[in-house]
Amino acid sequence: MSDTVPLGGVAPVTRRVMNLTHLLTQTARRLPRHTAFVKGEATWTWAEVAAQAEALAGALTARGIGKGDRVLVHSKNTVQMILSMFACFRIGAVWVPANFRLMPKEVAVLAVSAGARGFLCHGDFPEHAAVVAAEATTIEFVWRFDEAARDTGFGEADVGERIAAHRGAEIAEAAVEHDDPCWFFFTSGTTGRSKAAVLTHGQMAFVITNHLADLLPGTTEADASLVVAPLSHGAGVHFLNILARGAPTILMPSEKFDVAEAWRLIATHRVTNLFTVPTILKLMVEHPSVGEHDHSSLRHVIYAGAPMYREDQKRALATLGPVLVQYFGLGEVTGNITVLPTREHTLDDGPAAHIGSCGYPRTGMQISIRDADGRELGPHETGEICVIGPAVFAGYYDDPAANAKAFHDGWFRTGDLGHVDEEGFVYLTGRASDMYISGGSNIYPREIEEKILTFPEIAEVAVLGVPDPLWGEVGVAVCVAREGAEIDEGRLAAALAAEIPRYKMPRRFVFWDALPRSGYGKVPKRMVREELEARGVLAEIAAERQTGAS
Repeated sequence: MSDTVPLGGVAPVTRRVMNLTHLLTQTARRLPRHTAFVKGEATWTWAEVAAQAEALAGALTARGIGKGDRVLVHSKNTVQMILSMFACFRIGAVWVPANFRLMPKEVAVLAVSAGARGFLCHGDFPEHAAVVAAEATTIEFVWRFDEAARDTGFGEADVGERIAAHRGAEIAEAAVEHDDPCWFFFTSGTTGRSKAAVLTHGQMAFVITNHLADLLPGTTEADASLVVAPLSHGAGVHFLNILARGAPTILMPSEKFDVAEAWRLIATHRVTNLFTVPTILKLMVEHPSVGEHDHSSLRHVIYAGAPMYREDQKRALATLGPVLVQYFGLGEVTGNITVLPTREHTLDDGPAAHIGSCGYPRTGMQISIRDADGRELGPHETGEICVIGPAVFAGYYDDPAANAKAFHDGWFRTGDLGHVDEEGFVYLTGRASDMYISGGSNIYPREIEEKILTFPEIAEVAVLGVPDPLWGEVGVAVCVAREGAEIDEGRLAAALAAEIPRYKMPRRFVFWDALPRSGYGKVPKRMVREELEARGVLAEIAAERQTGAS
């Protein structure tokens, strides 16, 4: 063999892939008059969405935005936000959405870290527009999403006006390669500063195909999806699957989550699927309105972002039927690590039921449980969950230190702890940052939380380790009691004593009216810890130890 012939005998070629905006082009051709979006009394067809997205692409092109440029977007869930996604994809620019619940200075930090040239801002956020324009020197223009509630007039132009001015523009879909970025997916920052995970056109094509196969099998244009989470993150990825099949997406009429309205929309539009997180699903299932509306159309209620506690899972199954689908996956892997499909969700607690599992590896993905030295562990050994496969992101933007930390020998390190069983089902123990060491023993909060939630008086709980001069760390359980329940620290501790070993027993049980939540509906331990400190609980524990209290 000649030395000039590459390995495998195939010369390297350009990895040209489909521009993601072509999904919209295909759907609009096939189903031009089919409903794409519903919000309140307004509806949009796929043909209208495609035409408006192309017009917005023309407007961005005229403003000097081109391939590789980053466009920051800060918006509530609106159709114009989705138009901006496809306008960016079409011209090869990078869509950089921010969670609309972030504060102005937080969005400005994202603008700077992304090096964004343009800022498209929902009309209800004039303060965000002002701060970003003042603090992000790379921002050249601000356009206002005029699909808004507040009467504001900031920015260089309204997006609706720019779309109207460029109606009929013919903007070719930019040629893209597999690793060309299309989306900066900002991590939620539960353990530190948010980082921009670079998602690419080639990667996302695989993710959409995989989601449809493993999460939403059988989905067609006859389905319908309800959005109950920010489109800037997981709900936006979910939407791309719905777009690919041509089904309508139903948007909530306001950003304030109204459970009764969600159930009404499910009944009215015969919604078949939705994406959410366990805390929101729990809220929906336990709300009295769930029994007032027909939800028999639901086939796939997908939850992710955190495992669902077993007692909550049982209640959801009893209320909604066999419709639950769980997946485990970070933004960096675009939610594409495991799946626990509907058939694996059961009310049976028998040994064959895989209770507590977040599922098995997704098609085309490989999982490995590894120790701190990168050594692969066997079944039932706890270590860090690592993953390889086409859904893994290209890396963090402009952050070589974070990239070096995130990968080991080609494997992406999720930062989550867990183990697998002999069948390959994955069981999450928790975030590596959540584990604490008390008296030399590793304590995994989730195990204790599951036990506490078996008590009917407890609605929610978060267990975390706090500093202790004698044991290194001790546990604190922050509980939310169900309305009308009679439970206190002494009674809960006494009842729990028969359920868990003494060394795992939390030192304190505190009761709050509610747990703090992030903009994604999660309960980050960081926020719970900050609240414990603000309420003086950490100081109380330290004082108890100093005075010799047990």
